[in-house]
Order: sequence, then structure tokens, then C-alpha cells
Amino acid sequence: MYVSHRAGLGLLAAALAAAPASVLACSSCGCTVGTEWAGTGYTTATGLRLDLRYDYVDQNALFLGSHNVDKAHYTPADPDQEVQQGTLTRFYTLGADYSINRDWGLNVQLPYLNREHETVEPAGTPQSGSHYDGIGDLRILARYQGFFEDRTFGVQFGIKLPTGAFHNAFNSGPGQGEQVDRGLQPGTGTTDLLLGVYRYSPFARDWDHFEELQLKQALDSREQFRPSTQVTATAGVRYVAYSKVVPQLQLNLKWEGRETGGQADYVNSGSRVAYLSPGATVRVLHSLQAYGFVQVPVYQYYTGLQLAPHFTATAGLSYSF
Repeated sequence: MYVSHRAGLGLLAAALAAAPASVLACSSCGCTVGTEWAGTGYTTATGLRLDLRYDYVDQNALFLGSHNVDKAHYTPADPDQEVQQGTLTRFYTLGADYSINRDWGLNVQLPYLNREHETVEPAGTPQSGSHYDGIGDLRILARYQGFFEDRTFGVQFGIKLPTGAFHNAFNSGPGQGEQVDRGLQPGTGTTDLLLGVYRYSPFARDWDHFEELQLKQALDSREQFRPSTQVTATAGVRYVAYSKVVPQLQLNLKWEGRETGGQADYVNSGSRVAYLSPGATVRVLHSLQAYGFVQVPVYQYYTGLQLAPHFTATAGLSYSF
């Protein structure tokens, strides 16, 4: 009875691929909502699914530790300290998920982003800004779920490839021509290992639940920069009594270590955050679904001075062939 309801379940890893390719040094992003559990996901049947996702991330709150500080009146102890003013990013991610058989599947995600960033460096100088578009880092993730007959437990393994640019520069203000922080570039320049585990199953007549844990670890460094190690976890429930509308609630957790290297912002990188993400999937046609989520932080701690969003918004379409 529950097989048809689980047809929308999938990998959170695809959602992570839609998020920024790295920790945004001084500008950590909270885009960790797992849309693949609601939309394009996989089934135990073979087939191809395509997903087009949009994420809106406005990082306009300045944090020091767990405290929100006033950007306009904040005076850092170091007069040369950069005080970032805001980062607005729009992500457009094209994803393809192919179930080879009941046990094996493959997911590929390529993000395209439009980013505006403003900062004051050093404190008190006029504002510098950057605005650029480009593809991010490609992610390829395989999965295996043949451990048990019901296929409700699986493992993920794959890589993130350095397809995104990492030499963009400021195009206005006193910093014009200088390179934007490596953590704010579309790509990291590194190849990263992706590992994860996931589980989902029904727990009542009209409810199911899912959990996922994933590690992202850089395998190398590039031009004096090594992105932070990242661990993400999600847990969620879906109400599946209605086939046309499936509401959902997620808890998303993320831990990020510090960037390292001569081009890293070691002092202002690293975070521990938790978000609640309500959303829903709507069946538009037999093979076409639309989904939407809002992600709201419930706990935030940032090492050093960093920007963070008050909320993020996600919308998308998924089509199954």
C-alpha cells in the first residue's frame, strides 16, 4: 500500500548539490532543505527523472557566534577587519536521477548561480560589490539500496567535480579588480568526496518518515585553498493521505569546519546550524510534480564574523519518464 506513496522519496544529496559548492566564508548559507524526498526522488522501479529547482538565499544578517550584530554600527576590534554587508544568491539547478534497477541508481546535479555580494574592507571604507553568473560544481552521486528486501535503507557515494569558476573579482568600489573571497566563488576548485546513508519507511497509515546523513570532504587543495569539511543531516515526516498534495516537515542540521590555506578565511569560517523546513509537493500532471519549501533557522552559531539568511525559499518541478 505504501509503495506508491514512497514514489516521491529520494536522495537529499541532490538537494545538497543545489546548495552552494562550499562554505561561504563569512557568508554561510542555509540552503540544505531536502527537496528530493518530496519531488524527483527514486523508486524501486527503473526509470529517469528530471528536476529543475530554484533556490533564493538572501544572506543579510551578520552574526558573531550566536549573536546577530548591527552591520551599520558594528566596529571590529581589528580596524582592517572586513565587514560583509550582504550576499544574495539565486540558484538554478538541473538534476537527473536514473534508477538502473531496484538496487542501484545514479544522480547528477549541475547548479547555475547568480550572486550579488557587498562588503566593506577595511572597516569604514566605501562599499565594494561584485555581481556574477556561472555554473557551480558538478556532483555525481551513486546509491545502493539492496541490503534489505524492502529497500528502505541505502548508502551514497560520489564526487563533486571542480567545474565552477573561482577567480571572480569585485566590479565596483575600492576593491574593484580584487578577487572575491574563495568561499564566495561559484566553485571551490577542488574535487570532493561525498559519502552518505539514508533510510525511509512508513510508520502509520498515512505517514512516512526519512533520515539522511552525508559527509563532504575535499580530497585536495587548489591555489592555496581547501574548503571546509561539511556534515549534514536531515529528518522529516510526510503526510501521504492525499495523492495530489503531500505536506512535509523537515529538520535540517549542518556542521561545517574551517577553510584552510593561504586564500582561506580561517578566522571567519565554520558553523553549526539547525533549520525547520515546512513544504509540500503538488501533483500537476500524472508525471509532473511541483514543490515548494521555506527554511527557517532555529539555531545558529558561526565562528567569527559571518553572514546568514533569515530564511531561504525553494521551488521546483520534477518530471518522471
